[in-house]
Amino acid sequence: MTMPNRLAVLSCAALVATTAAGCASVEKVAGGGDSGGGAITMGTTNVTSVLDPAGAYDAGSWLVLNNTFQSLLRFPAGATVPQPDAAQSCEFTGADTMTYHCTLRSGLKFSNGHPLTAADVAYSVDRMKKINDPSGPSSLLATIKSVEAKGDAEVLFHLSAPDAVLPAKLASAAGAIVDHQVFPADKLLDNSKLIGSGPYKIDSVETANNAPSKVTLSANGEYKGEAQLQNSKFVLRYFDKPDALKAALDGGEIDLADNSLEPTAATQIKADQLTGKGDLKVAEGETGETRYLVFNTKDATAGNQAVRQAAAQLLDRKALARDVYANTVQPLYSVVPAGITGHNTAFFDKYGEPDAAKAKKILNNAHVTTPVKLDLTWSRARVGAAELELVKKQLEASGLFQVTVEQQPDWKKYQAEWKAGSYQAYTVGWTPDYADPDDYISPLVVEGGAYHNSWDDPKISGKLVPDSIKLTDRTAGGAYGQIQNIVADAVPLLPLFQNKAFYVSKTNITGVDATVDNTGVFRFWEIGRGKKA
Repeated sequence: MTMPNRLAVLSCAALVATTAAGCASVEKVAGGGDSGGGAITMGTTNVTSVLDPAGAYDAGSWLVLNNTFQSLLRFPAGATVPQPDAAQSCEFTGADTMTYHCTLRSGLKFSNGHPLTAADVAYSVDRMKKINDPSGPSSLLATIKSVEAKGDAEVLFHLSAPDAVLPAKLASAAGAIVDHQVFPADKLLDNSKLIGSGPYKIDSVETANNAPSKVTLSANGEYKGEAQLQNSKFVLRYFDKPDALKAALDGGEIDLADNSLEPTAATQIKADQLTGKGDLKVAEGETGETRYLVFNTKDATAGNQAVRQAAAQLLDRKALARDVYANTVQPLYSVVPAGITGHNTAFFDKYGEPDAAKAKKILNNAHVTTPVKLDLTWSRARVGAAELELVKKQLEASGLFQVTVEQQPDWKKYQAEWKAGSYQAYTVGWTPDYADPDDYISPLVVEGGAYHNSWDDPKISGKLVPDSIKLTDRTAGGAYGQIQNIVADAVPLLPLFQNKAFYVSKTNITGVDATVDNTGVFRFWEIGRGKKA
């Protein structure tokens, strides 16, 4: 779902009470606007296929949803706790965090003019849970037993278990409010028909290869919220490869690019900026974005814990960050990244520096015949195959592994195939839904997680997660340390690195620094166009 300087701890007070202050086909949506004129165009390689909030759970879709839909709460730039958005106020009504009450702002409307009421909020949650799309974010709302609309303005969430993290979940795109008169209750709505109540409305969606290639937005005249738009039109373009994104930037087809550029290109732009060359500038910062090598634990080879531990013992993250990513990433030694409350270095603590002798001992003790034949599959990476080719080199240098690297270029097919258990090991990135350790635990290592690797530890899913999400004081997260240590021992996934934010824009583009933060939300409305530097 994806950010510097907002890596947040959700404090007790804030959680208990939050109060307001190719050949593309064009599908026309809600009318109005076009991509010309003063539109600002942004490029990304975070491709997507589904934009309906009930089925969308990737960075490429949430880029759009965070700007076109409202949730009850939101994370303002640099915020550490969620603040009201469509809601006027929200609060837990008891100390047990089992009931959550929200009062809506008055006069809310969707971009089609339909009123937004408490019934729409309840419908949105019920719909997501009913559809329960395997690629969607319904798991984030699993603790909601029922939603009650009390009149037009009040919403009451009844929980099946204490969940102090609910406000942060509702502030993500998983909490997007949909129009009950437009969205069907039991199936996803086509990308061409989406209606929201956010700062922008969707004017058109262009598709190529059955996936969005370009989304054109314009200011939503019905919007009632805190966002102050610095532009009236915004265009998001999706690119298959980083070099195509760079070519579009150089050719003036786009005004800015997100953290998708090939690392050496990004570092060269930074060097040119420092010496006054070119017409591009860089906005940098820390992020909560992570990348993992995920193991299919049902596979005969990858399902062997000793094989996974041996791979963990051989991985050289420092070389990966330095030699492949030009230090635009930092080594990651746990499923929870640095900067998030409760983060530890569980993998480093257990395995230390890469050591072939230790890896050999792990395999010998488990009576594993070497070399272990292992297939590593990837779909999208800023560096192409270079990422896994280096991992292959590191594993094979020990003499313990024989590795094959393969690509599945079709992202939608890649997702379907990892869910079906078609791969032994595969790389996937994670953009946070909200800045809390739970967002790296519940979605990733409970009951197979979003990557469907079939791994689950009853102690994590049955005790440590339920106990930890009860805590309204999110600094008291001792359970998360235990979870990270269990993951490091079992290695259902292998943390590779944590991204650094590295957004590139034309020198006349303003506002990028104001929206690159740890919330994982890129706010289109902050971006403006000034005079060339």
